[in-house]
Amino acid sequence: MRADRLVAVLLLMQSRGRVTAAEIAAEMEISVATARRDLEALSAAGIPVYPQAGRGGGWALLGGARTDLSGLKASEARALFLLLGPAAAIAPEAKAALRKLVRALPATFRQEAEAAADAVVVDPARWGEHRRTRPVFVDLLEDAVVRRRKVRLTYSGRERVVAPYGLVDKDDTWYLIAGTPDGQRTFRVDRVDDVGVMEEPATRPVRFDLAAAWDEVVIAMEARRATTTATATVEARYLPVLRDRFGRHCEVIPQGGQGEQGGRGEQGEPGERVRVALTAPTARDIARQLAGWGDLVVVEGPQSVRDELTKLAVQITTLYERQDQ
Repeated sequence: MRADRLVAVLLLMQSRGRVTAAEIAAEMEISVATARRDLEALSAAGIPVYPQAGRGGGWALLGGARTDLSGLKASEARALFLLLGPAAAIAPEAKAALRKLVRALPATFRQEAEAAADAVVVDPARWGEHRRTRPVFVDLLEDAVVRRRKVRLTYSGRERVVAPYGLVDKDDTWYLIAGTPDGQRTFRVDRVDDVGVMEEPATRPVRFDLAAAWDEVVIAMEARRATTTATATVEARYLPVLRDRFGRHCEVIPQGGQGEQGGRGEQGEPGERVRVALTAPTARDIARQLAGWGDLVVVEGPQSVRDELTKLAVQITTLYERQDQ
């Protein structure tokens, strides 16, 4: 994970004051060329890292800073390792970076930092599901995003040159948000046939916010998918489960002038029911998701969803009646 390595490089510089690309390469177990790119990336990110030419030169922080992590507090070090620790359980590169980070910490911080790194484990595989394979081009695209380099993509049989803005990992499915001659576009990485990182600089829009851009993508995609809406009631205590199943496609319908968070129905009182709006591409899709709920969810309308539920009930009943004969 390059982000972890960049942090490790920065901490190493803060610990030693001045380093060469060769020293970083040896410490991080990377090539000298990669070490130089990492130093350039830190400088491009606005960190005061500068090369010093001549004998005894190398790379140093502005002002020759040699303090322990520029005054990093114990609580801040602990927070950093809580953040990076889960990644180390998945990626060997992150684990190696954490080991180097620990060595760069002041001795008084190390024990808490090591404990924080082991405090959380992320299991990316869901119950009953196999862990998905990380798309082969993610690392290349990540490098292009950090280095601000254009990329030649072969996608759906078409080759195009794009400016990569950022990557999104949504439930182990990776997406690239990039600029194209036709405007901002989103590409699903596992559908990319080939990637070539170019040396031509890529420009990212001023004040571009990756999280906000992704929210807009999600809203647009779900708006296209959510063409059918059903109104239903569910016992308040099961509402969180229904919301987890439908995600953004489950909205509570306010009653009595109260907002979504203020309705009595969401307090989970015995027998009390909450009205919700459920959306999906078709009536059949909604019915399939609700079929296993039985009478816990009662669909008020439209009739098309109720008809689909009836069809599913008949199919299931007929199937098992035949097997029992």
